[in-house]
Order: sequence, then C-alpha cells, then structure tokens
Amino acid sequence: MHNKYTHLLEPLDLGFTTLKNRVIMGSMHTGLEEAKNGFDRLAAYYAERARGQVGLIVTGGIAPNRAGWVAPFAGKLTNSKEAKQHQIVTDAVHKEGGKICMQILHAGRYGYHPLAVAPSAIKSPISPFKPWKLTKSGIRRTINNFIKSADLAKKAGYDGVEVMGSEGYLINQFIVKHTNKRSDEWGGSYENRIKFPLEIVRGIREKVGKDFIIIYRLSMLDLVENGSSWEEVEQLALAIEKAGATIINTGIGWHEARVPTIATMVPRGGFSWVSKRLMGKVSIPIIATNRINMPEVGDQIIADGHANLVSMARPFLADPDLVKKAIEGREDEINTCIACNQACLDHTFKGKISSCLVNPRACHETMLQYEPTDQKKKIAVVGAGPAGLAASTIASMRGHEVHLFDKSSEIGGQFNMAKQVPGKEEFHETIRYFKRQLELTKVNVHLNTEATTEQLSSSDFDEVIIATGVLPRKAGFEGEDHQKVLTYIEVLREHKQVGKSVAVIGSGGIGFDVSEYLLHENHKDPEVSPFMKEWGVDMDYNNPGGTQKPNDLPADREIFLLKRSEGKHGGGLGKTTGWIHRQSLKKGRVKMIGEATYDKVDDQGLHITVKGKSQVLAVDHVIVCAGQTPFEELSKSLNEKGINTHVIGGAFEAKELDAKVAIKQASELAAKL
Repeated sequence: MHNKYTHLLEPLDLGFTTLKNRVIMGSMHTGLEEAKNGFDRLAAYYAERARGQVGLIVTGGIAPNRAGWVAPFAGKLTNSKEAKQHQIVTDAVHKEGGKICMQILHAGRYGYHPLAVAPSAIKSPISPFKPWKLTKSGIRRTINNFIKSADLAKKAGYDGVEVMGSEGYLINQFIVKHTNKRSDEWGGSYENRIKFPLEIVRGIREKVGKDFIIIYRLSMLDLVENGSSWEEVEQLALAIEKAGATIINTGIGWHEARVPTIATMVPRGGFSWVSKRLMGKVSIPIIATNRINMPEVGDQIIADGHANLVSMARPFLADPDLVKKAIEGREDEINTCIACNQACLDHTFKGKISSCLVNPRACHETMLQYEPTDQKKKIAVVGAGPAGLAASTIASMRGHEVHLFDKSSEIGGQFNMAKQVPGKEEFHETIRYFKRQLELTKVNVHLNTEATTEQLSSSDFDEVIIATGVLPRKAGFEGEDHQKVLTYIEVLREHKQVGKSVAVIGSGGIGFDVSEYLLHENHKDPEVSPFMKEWGVDMDYNNPGGTQKPNDLPADREIFLLKRSEGKHGGGLGKTTGWIHRQSLKKGRVKMIGEATYDKVDDQGLHITVKGKSQVLAVDHVIVCAGQTPFEELSKSLNEKGINTHVIGGAFEAKELDAKVAIKQASELAAKL
C-alpha cells in the first residue's frame, strides 16, 4: 500500500534481527512495575502497543541492584524469581508480533532512598539524600550487577536491553567532572571517567552473545555546568560502538537541568539537531528523541538525515495505535500527545500510577474498557468541552444513540482558549482528534443550540450527561465593572485588545496562562532557534554541557501578577512543569506580588494594599483570573422530571481548569452506561 511516511515505516535490518519500522516506544516508568498484579497490567499495556505496530518497545527503567532503585522497592531485576515475572510481559508482546527491550537504570545520586550511591558523595539538587561514595570494589560489583541484569533480561525473553547512560543517572554521573571528583582509575581524565559505561557495555555483550540488542542511551547534551563537551560525546559514541552496542539512543538534559526538554513549549522534534551531529560519525543506527509526537515529525527527522530511528514515549500513552494509523493513512485519527505531563510524569513523581490526560485508559487497560453495549440507550450530552466530547464519543462508539448539544458555534470548550496560550498550541490537536471521533462514531452534534429542560425532557432521553463546564468567578472588588476590567475569557477567547501595562489577578494556572499569552502575543509558534536562545542552549556547542546565557524576552508589556495568599506564585501548577512556567514569566520580567488585597479599580488603575501599605498600579487593564464556579443549572429540574442525570467535569467541580479529571470522569461514565 502506498504510504507517505516512507522513511518512518521502512524496516531496519540489525543483522541478526529486523525492526519492522523506525519507531521506538521510548522508556517511561509507569508505576505498574511495583503495583499489585502490576506485571499482568504491564503485559496488557505493552501488548496493546505491540498490536499497534510499533517497531520496538523499551520498558521503564529497572534497577540492576538495590542501591540503584529510583525509590524504595522500585522495580529491579537481580534474580531468576524476578525474571519469571518479566516473562509475562515479553510473552504478551511476542504474541502480538512485537519486540521489547528492558531498560537497565541505576539512579545513582537521584535515588530517593538512603542507600543511594554515586562516584562522589555529592547530593543532587533534586533529591533529599546525599549518596554514599562507591568504593572500588563497589564499582566492580555494580558493573557485574548491570551484566547480570542484562543476562536475566535475556532469560526473561527480552529482545535486548537499553543501558541508561543519560539524564543524570549513575552512568552519567561517572562521565562528567560535575559529579565525578575521584582521583583513582575511575576519575580524573575523560578516559578514566568513561571506563564505567564501556566496561558495562563490553561485559553485557560478552555475556549475552551477538544476537541480542544493546541500546546505549548516550547523554548528547547534558545542559548542566561542567557537562560533556561535544568532542567528548563523539569520543564516547565511538568507544560505545566498539564495545558492542547495537544502537545509540539520544539523551537530552539531566533531570536537574533548568531547560525544558519535553514540555509543550519545546518545539516539535526540537532536539533532533543534536542527534544529527553524530550522524556519520558512528556506523551503528542513531535514535532521535524528545517532542516527536506525530508521524510527519518523525518521518521528516529521518528524511533530513537527523537520525535513523525516532523514539516516542508519551505519544504511546496517548495513542497505542499511532503507528498503525500512520500505516493505514488515518493520521487524522491519532490522539496526539499534548506534552502536558499532567497524568504521566506528574503522577510518576508523586508515586502514582501513570496514565494520560487525553487517554485515561493508558496503564489502565485491564480496568477501563469500552465494550459494545447490549442495551442501546438514547443519551444527551450537554456541553462540547473535553468532558462532553469524551463522554459522547465513547458512549456512541459503544453503540448508544448520542446527541451532543453546545450553545457555542464550535466544539472544544475551554480547550479553544488553552490553544491560544504559548506552549499549549498542541491542544488544537485534541480538538481535531475529537472532531474526527464525532464523525467516526456518528454522534448527532447540535451546535449553536442551548439545551433546555423542556427540550431534553420532551425528547425521551434515557440519560442526560451535563458537561457544561465552568464560569469565571468574580473577584468581588469595587469597580469590577470598570472598562479597564476584563475576564480571562474576553482576553483568550474574544481577543479583546489589552494595553501595555496590565495587572493579572489570580496566580493559578489561568493567571499564568494569561500572563504567558500577553508576553508572547507577538511571538507565536515555537521555533527551534529562538526557543534554544531563550532557554540558554548553545546550538554551536562551544561550551561543555551545551549551555549559554539565556536571552530574555523583549518586554513589550509591563505585567503584574497578583495573588491574595502568601507563598510562591503558581504553587498548584504541575510538579514537572511548574518551574518552567515560573521561569518563563521571570524571563518576561513579570512582577509577582503576593498577599495583596484588591481595594478598587478606577480611572487611575488598580488600588491594592500589600502588607498594610496602599498603592496604585497605574495599569491600562486588569484581567480577572480568580478561579471558576461550576456552571450547572439543569440537573435539578431534570431530576424532578425523573430523568437520569450525570454531572461531570468542571460542571461537577470547578477546580483549576482540570481537563485530566474531566476526561477521566467522562470516559469512566461512558464506559459503564
């Protein structure tokens, strides 16, 4: 069959085995590795992706010994009893015709436990425990543990292993001066510092024989002070090839680096220029990674000679059938990863089981299933935001007759505002996905239609789902109706003109979004070069670690971000992305003011009191982002008429604009109606 993704879908012959295409499902820790019945759930999760035709799966990181745990009792592979459990996973993947490698990851000083070890006893800025300095015999033992773990992985049926040598974990800690202050044969010169990874790869190859994939994940851009220079990266790549690696994967940035590497504001495929630098220097295949979320992005990277393969991790949480849809020319049906991190990484860092904001079934395949219904109902869904879209498409796919009402002229609800915000452009993909799902599942869509109690009760609906979302909450100060005062909806959805000096009231997610929007209003669409300059990435790679002084944004506007409470601004933002948003506003010189009382707005501007002192911010506009209230007035009257009513999403509870909860609630409800 003719296909436009000829580079992406071309098989890759590794000599002893062939990958069916150039797409790797990258490593992600899901939390199932440690959960009760976790291996059965992992098997279902990976099997679904193998069925979706991905070329090769790499598992989440598994420790080669206790000291290497990411956290206490995290997944490890150290004995044959543990290997037996892994066989459940490898059997399930092979049954679907897939291939799978296990990632061996030793956390080193990133371990969240008192047994953590490192080349030198230097605490990392992102974990509470100071590591123990490895003794010489400890280093030898650790190398042997890596080799044994790889051998056990082979016995468990894996097609290969990935040796985790990047992101600032143990191997990476040996490689750079920043964390390796040793004076013995494992420290000092670069040759000494890279002995650790080389002995691991060499030892694994000797143990497992030649017909076994060894991927080495090489940190090609550390993004930390005193990181590796490009010459060193190249030198290590050549040595790793010689030591017996089959493929080299690209690692970008340490976990402690202050540069966003996978958040939505990173341009798509934004780091493939790094992999390209290594192309032609080694003769084994190279994988590009980070923010590759659609087939055309991956195909382009390979076509441009930036890599031989591409790794997508989170996109396979969002859509297990991504590759299959690309093969069949159904890319408009792909549920695209929007790189929000809210249900994947944020969950991982809180010790919760991962999932996906746009696909709540991810990692919950055995629990959340959309089976055909044996009792067809007529269902009304009111509100075409994320909750309403998920509920109506899933219910309709299961065989119900679904009518979706929205008084707006377009679907998407709050997502239509979110996609206006720089760094959230991907939300338009979710709207595109749902638009196509509405067609495929044949939902009856009624736009520009306000659903009333009379209409809903006279149309013999068996169930009504109310997903009407939220209304902006008033801040309740004098002069809130002054012409200077706007709501976030007027700014983001109605594009009202905003002056050069602005006060934003409320520093939750929406306050941050509005500030970000106003900062970048004239600098739309993420481009690789400006992004790298803004965040201090040295694309010429003159500096070790690849960092340079960041460029601040041109400050076209003066912005004050205010909140009533004390504590840091944006305290409730996502764990893995909050720091990025705060940093981004700092770059735009946004002035953050806490513990403020809003006295009034008049022609002079916004009158506030901060810690007992009154002042006037002489601003052109005041934008109110003081949270939301549920917008829901139908359920009471419908219940009185005896109609089964369900309230979901923001209409049910107006927390921060929480699409994750909204879509999950909607999907769970639609799965059982």
